[in-house]
Amino acid sequence: MKKFLAIVLVLCALCTLSSAAFADNQHFDKLTLEFVPSKDADVIIAGTANLPELVQAEMAKLGYDIDEVDITVGTSYDATGEAMSAGAIDIGWLPGGTYALYSDDTDVILTATRNGLSNDSTNPADWNGEANKTLKNGPQVTFYRALIYAAPTEYGKKLAEKVNAGEALTWEDLDGATWAVQKTSSSAGYIYPALWLMQNYDGKKISDLSKVTPLDSGYGTAFSMAAAEQVDIIVCYADGRNDYEASWNLPTDQQDPTGKQGMGRSASIWEELNAIGVTDGIYNDTVAISKESPYYTPEIVEALQNCFINIIGTEEGKAIFDVYSHTGYAKAVDSDYDGARAALAFAK
Repeated sequence: MKKFLAIVLVLCALCTLSSAAFADNQHFDKLTLEFVPSKDADVIIAGTANLPELVQAEMAKLGYDIDEVDITVGTSYDATGEAMSAGAIDIGWLPGGTYALYSDDTDVILTATRNGLSNDSTNPADWNGEANKTLKNGPQVTFYRALIYAAPTEYGKKLAEKVNAGEALTWEDLDGATWAVQKTSSSAGYIYPALWLMQNYDGKKISDLSKVTPLDSGYGTAFSMAAAEQVDIIVCYADGRNDYEASWNLPTDQQDPTGKQGMGRSASIWEELNAIGVTDGIYNDTVAISKESPYYTPEIVEALQNCFINIIGTEEGKAIFDVYSHTGYAKAVDSDYDGARAALAFAK
C-alpha cells in the first residue's frame, strides 16, 4: 500500500510539474507562414496541409503556445517579400534572390538542403534525352542550378538541335525566340538566367531580348505555355522536368497525383523540353522571418529554427517539404547570402 501511495504521489508531482511547464509557455494568437508560388498554389496548400498542427505541437514543446498557424501562398515572389516587409507575414520561404532583395526588412533563419541531382554538367546537351533523365539521388547540397529550356516549337527545336550537335548559340538565335521568365527577384526564373546571358553574350541582359513574357503565376504557367507551344524558351530550376514529367503527358482535362493540370503532350518531356543553357550554382532557398514580426527575438528565432529542423527530420515532415524538394534545414545567417545580393546587383 505504501509503495502504491508513493507511486501515486510521484505521478501527481509529475503532472503538476507538467502543468506548470505548460502554464509557463509564452502564448501567441497566430503565426503566419507564406510560401512563394514556385509550384502551383493548390499543390503547395495540399502538400502542407498537416504543417500547422506539427508546428503548434513542436513549438509547444519548445515553450511557445500558438493558437493558430495560417499558411498561404503568395501571388508572386515579390508579393511575399513585400508582405513580410510590412509585417503582414511572419515567416516566408524565399529563394535566395528574393531574400537578398528584401533582406533589409527580413532575416534568414534557415537554409534548405536538398538531394543533389544525378547530373551537374555545365554542358546543356548532357541534360537532354531520356537517357540523360535527371534523378534526385545525389548527395545533400546547398546549391542548385537553373536551366534555359527550348520548348517544342519549331523555333525551339532548331535551337535544341544546334545545342545537341555541339554548336554554340548566337545572340541572334536567342533574340529571335519568344521567352517566358519569372519575376525579377526569382533566382532560377530570372536572376541567374540573366547572369548566364551577361556572361556569355557580352553583357546582354534579359531586358535586351526582343520578345519576353514576364509571368506572375509561377513555373507551372511556364511549362504549360511551353507545352502549348506559345513560347520558344522558358527558364526554371534544373529539376523542373522531374516535377512536371507526369502532367506533361496527361490530357488537359486531367490532373496528376499532386494536382498539376495535364498538358496534353504525347512525347517524353526529356525529349521535348531541351536544355540549351546551364547557369552557375544558386544558393538554396531560405526560411526567413519578418523583422516586424512579434516572433523576431533571439530566443523565439532559435525555437523556430529547431522547430522546422525537427519537423523535417520526421518522415511526415520530409513529405511536407518535398513540395519544394527540401530534405533538410541548416541554421543560417544573413552573410550566407552575400553572394545572392551580389548576383542580384549584377543582374540589375
